[in-house]
Amino acid sequence: MNGYEKKLDFLNWEFGVFFHFGIRSFFPGHNDWDGKEMPPEAFDPTELDCESWLTTAKKGGASYAILTCKHHDGFALWPTKFSEYSVAATPWKNGKGDVVREFVEACRKAGLKVGLYYSPAQWGKYAISFNNAKEYDEYFINQISELLTNYGKIDYLWFDGCGSEGHEYDRARIVAAINRLQPDILTFCDPQWSSGVRWIGNEDGYASLNNPLTVSKTDFPELSAEEQRLSSAMFLPAECDCKIRSTWFYDNNEDTLKSVEELFGMYEMSVGHGSNFLLNIGPDFRGLLPDADAQRFLALGERIKSAYGTPKSFSAPVKEGDTYTIVKEGNNGPSENNLSNALVITEDLKNGQKITSFSVYAYLPVYEHKKVQVFEGKTVGHKVICKFSPLRASKYEVVINSSDGEHTLTDIKAYYVK
Repeated sequence: MNGYEKKLDFLNWEFGVFFHFGIRSFFPGHNDWDGKEMPPEAFDPTELDCESWLTTAKKGGASYAILTCKHHDGFALWPTKFSEYSVAATPWKNGKGDVVREFVEACRKAGLKVGLYYSPAQWGKYAISFNNAKEYDEYFINQISELLTNYGKIDYLWFDGCGSEGHEYDRARIVAAINRLQPDILTFCDPQWSSGVRWIGNEDGYASLNNPLTVSKTDFPELSAEEQRLSSAMFLPAECDCKIRSTWFYDNNEDTLKSVEELFGMYEMSVGHGSNFLLNIGPDFRGLLPDADAQRFLALGERIKSAYGTPKSFSAPVKEGDTYTIVKEGNNGPSENNLSNALVITEDLKNGQKITSFSVYAYLPVYEHKKVQVFEGKTVGHKVICKFSPLRASKYEVVINSSDGEHTLTDIKAYYVK
């Protein structure tokens, strides 16, 4: 699978779960860069059960998962040889435990793609100094090499650029090491390092309705003062990372748990706008998902399945010039079962994203030869969800108003989303 095919395949993953877990899980109220010490002796998740995390993720509809192997605080969830600040210095399993291994094995058992997060930056008492750039790069490569050597095939490597502003890494050397160890890996990082997956530009879970896959600038990294212009336009599918609560790590803030409807809206405006949806849950100090969070996640999965699991009975799309048509099949009488209020449209991306503007028309239930416009959009890409008021349409037309070449819609499905 070449680089372009890997990125297309990533879009098929659609929905992932982020697990922020580490030393911070034992210090509610602490924040990034607050300078408060978090001694490794506090890390002791006596009920750690990664299998339960991944079983919940799978049941809720996720297809990939990512673990924060080392966050900005520098604490490593595996027994690294290159830092004293890791699970090896904790009472958990008498310093013999390895959260990364348990997570990876649980992903494979659940049939989920394996993602590992690594933050190069760190602060505090145990931090490696940024003053010696070469020494720090060596440390960076050594730790990444452990993660990419000791756990079998890793599908996705997620770099957090936050906190690295002003530090010049030896990018070519680091990327070469990654590609040598895992040639098929996909990366989320600064695209000037490696062309992989791009950040959507916010951590609220939303992508714009106009969402081109080939871009000449990005919002990466988070703390940058302006958009980053790329040396050339790149095909970079986007991912929308977001939190189920107001914090990434577990905290005493269950009251901030988002409602199913808000989370469902985030799904519709991420996956439904041609990006991936990456929802974070912070396992607690027991090493388990908080019960309320797990139940909310499963309820979201049921909401998505209820809305988009079973399409209405329409024909396959027929193309004539720039118009694609689907026709209602069977009885179209005045029943709620015949209502629809959403189309899910997908584009053939094998030769790139082509559509830049389109309109959706619904033909009326009685005056079947007459149509009304119900939606107007820009890009289609992997998937676009087009929402409008419920009606009993006899057929739908999707008209391509403009494109960057020959276009093909691979599918159009109608739904009634309550």
